[in-house]
Amino acid sequence: MPKTPAQHIQGIDSLALLCKYFDSILELDNDDLLFASSYLRGFIEVAAVDFGDDQQLLCQNLAALISQQLVDASAELTVDDKTHVDDFWQSISPLFCH
Repeated sequence: MPKTPAQHIQGIDSLALLCKYFDSILELDNDDLLFASSYLRGFIEVAAVDFGDDQQLLCQNLAALISQQLVDASAELTVDDKTHVDDFWQSISPLFCH
């Protein structure tokens, strides 16, 4: 699965912008990337409820919660799917820097 190009995620600092990026992934016609982004989007949106609205900045505490939830749920994925999700999470987790 190709890594998320840095130019595609540059400037994303809020939940709303991250969700717009997730929406744009449909156009890339990459099933693995679409699966990983959709899977992560679910975790991010559920976890984000405790941190504010969709204009909230992507913070380190939110990233830590998502990371822990991904570890807790890892058994529900196949090895390949877990690899895709982990790779995608590694590519977007630096956005959670506030």
